[in-house]
Amino acid sequence: MNPANPETDREIFSAVIAPHRSLSRRGFLIFMAAVGGVSFATGLVFLSMGAWPVFGFFGLDVLLVFLAFRANYISGRAREVIRITESELLVRRISAKGAMVEWRFNPYWVRIDVGRDHDGDLQTVSLTSHGSKLEIGYWLSPPEKADFLAALSAALAAARRGLPA
Repeated sequence: MNPANPETDREIFSAVIAPHRSLSRRGFLIFMAAVGGVSFATGLVFLSMGAWPVFGFFGLDVLLVFLAFRANYISGRAREVIRITESELLVRRISAKGAMVEWRFNPYWVRIDVGRDHDGDLQTVSLTSHGSKLEIGYWLSPPEKADFLAALSAALAAARRGLPA
C-alpha cells in the first residue's frame, strides 16, 4: 500500500453508474408528437359535438405527460462514481440537483456484501467497513450488478496486492 496522497495514487478501477433512461431525445419527441396528435384529433371530435371543455382536458393531459417525462429526465442526471486507487476506495454520489456526497474506504479493510432474492438473483451490492454499510450500484439491473460485482472484486483484490487490475 502506498501511504501517499490518494489523488496521486495509481488508479486501478473507475466506474460511473447512472440511472438508465430507455427513451432517447428523438424517441421522446416522436412519442410526444404522437400523444399530442391523438389528443388533438380526439379533442376535435369532442369539440365538433359541442363538448368544448373536453378539448382543454386533452391539452392538459399532454402537458402532464410532458412534465412527467421532464421530471424523469432531470432525475436521470444523478451519478455514482466509484474509484479505486492503491490506497483508497472512493464512492461519490451526485444527485440530480448536483449535490455531492463522498465516502472513502481503505481497500484493505472494505468488504463486499451481496443480497440475493429467493431465485438467487443479485439484488444489492454493498461495501462494509468498520461497522458501516453503503449500498452501491442500485440503478443497475441484476445481470449488470453481477458484472459490476466481478469487476469490483477483481479491482479490490488487485488493490490489496498492489497490482494493476
